[in-house]
Amino acid sequence: MLKSEILKRLYKDYTKKFINKIILSVLFSVLVAISTSSIAWLLDPAIKKLFIEKDRSLILIIPFLIIIAFTTKGFSLYLAKSTMISVGEEIKKKLQVNMVHSLIKTDTQIIDKKHSGKFISNLTYDVNQITSLLSNAILTLFKDTLTLIGLLSVMFLQNWKLALASIIMIPLAGISSKILGKRVRKVTTEAQEKSGYLTTYLVELFKNHKLIKIFQRENYENERAEHHLSELKNKNKKIAIVFVRMSPVMETLTGIMIAILIFYSAILISKNELDINNFFSFLAAMMLAYQPVRALSTLNMVYNQGISAASRIIPIIDQKNSIKDLPASRPLKISKGEIKFENLNFSYEINEGKTLKSINLEFLGGKMTSLVGHSGSGKSTILNLIPRFYDAQSGNITIDNQSIYETNLSTLRHNISLVTQETTLFDDTIMKNIKYAKENASDEEVYEAAKLSHCEEFINKLPNGYQTLIGENGVRLSGGEKQRISIARAMMKKSPIVLLDEATSSLDSETESKIQNALKILTKNKTTIVIAHRLSTILNSNNIYVIDNGNVVESGTHEILLKKSDLYKNFYEKQIQK
Repeated sequence: MLKSEILKRLYKDYTKKFINKIILSVLFSVLVAISTSSIAWLLDPAIKKLFIEKDRSLILIIPFLIIIAFTTKGFSLYLAKSTMISVGEEIKKKLQVNMVHSLIKTDTQIIDKKHSGKFISNLTYDVNQITSLLSNAILTLFKDTLTLIGLLSVMFLQNWKLALASIIMIPLAGISSKILGKRVRKVTTEAQEKSGYLTTYLVELFKNHKLIKIFQRENYENERAEHHLSELKNKNKKIAIVFVRMSPVMETLTGIMIAILIFYSAILISKNELDINNFFSFLAAMMLAYQPVRALSTLNMVYNQGISAASRIIPIIDQKNSIKDLPASRPLKISKGEIKFENLNFSYEINEGKTLKSINLEFLGGKMTSLVGHSGSGKSTILNLIPRFYDAQSGNITIDNQSIYETNLSTLRHNISLVTQETTLFDDTIMKNIKYAKENASDEEVYEAAKLSHCEEFINKLPNGYQTLIGENGVRLSGGEKQRISIARAMMKKSPIVLLDEATSSLDSETESKIQNALKILTKNKTTIVIAHRLSTILNSNNIYVIDNGNVVESGTHEILLKKSDLYKNFYEKQIQK
């Protein structure tokens, strides 16, 4: 996107809504400009009347007016800044909400391609840069521009010749700012990348802390952490240095201008073209103008930082999903729950080989069908295609003779429950984790699901029962307990189709028995597709498909496959039987 397009988009979607508050802040900025300018102007009558003419009639009035000017400036500045802080935080929230909403709805394939840590960096680092542009930069633009105009007016009022000589500093500062602004945008982009790498690393560090300890890799991880932090430090340091490069430029320009001012003023005073009171008022206005000129000179760098960040955020917010409802999509109506794959081809990337190759499958309604095969054969992909986490490149999937691509996603996913191999739980209470499948469920429904999934016995032993916080991904629970909560959650949905990827981890016989009983209740009279790893599951299946390298090579019951399929027999003896 072009810079102008980005600015229009930011104004339309984020700034326009708060235009009244921005105008209010501008009005306070006008008061800041007037009060600042009046401080410089008041030095003229103060010196002339109080010190030169020794007029005692103004001895109280002028000091009182100076107090009023400073007080007005202080309160106006506070109100202008606090108003824009409020605007900035509102804009930040809206940006983050829009980004999170987009990420929640976005295709699974897009999420898979980028580490979560980089999205987190976009959500924090980049959003802060945009917020700074849309709040701090706007305030600086109006406040300091108006103040500078007011002070220049005082300078021209006191002596137009000196004023013309002084304003040469403004274009010189602007040229320097433009040159440094280009550098800031480049370094800001690099800093965001390093911030993304650091966040990614930290996510993995906390996730794998046990692994680090058992393999005694603390020193190695310390070195990696130091590397990532050093990289980010160097980039942030570059940004800060680019910003402070304006200091020597501004100080030098100010020194030159004051020297010229004194030299030229001395000439004018000697010719009686300038009075001493005018000189001091002019000097005060010029010195007060230093701050707004300096602030405005860094504005281009803040602008480039914000534009650079927006160029990364807006594409995430605007992300178009390929998996979506067709205009003529209709609700899915379940009768038997029969699922068919018809000559289906799928690959995760177009330029990669096919993961599934012209497969045809039939899953009988209300029955259990197992998928078996070696790791990477395509079993999980089959499960992921049914709720449309991914879409096939060709072929069709039907449920009761209705193409899932022609039904709306909401009703499709409403009719499917999923229990994954790696149990996913939220850092919340057990009650809320089970209710996640049905937000409006009563506590009694949760208790019933917990009882049927054999969760009740261990939940009741916990100090806070169902209100126990289980930690990140259920870290405070055992593997078997987490699996049973995930089954209870699936029971809450009461959907006619169940997709189950059995956990490969070994459990003690008692826990194994409880999980199998819970699964029997979950899958009773439901269309169940299970990636089987346990003999008990295979024996309970009405049909078994053997998947190998993206192809369906055999199908049948356990007994039939043992007789006719060497691949199944080999798989059974090496992986299932053990």
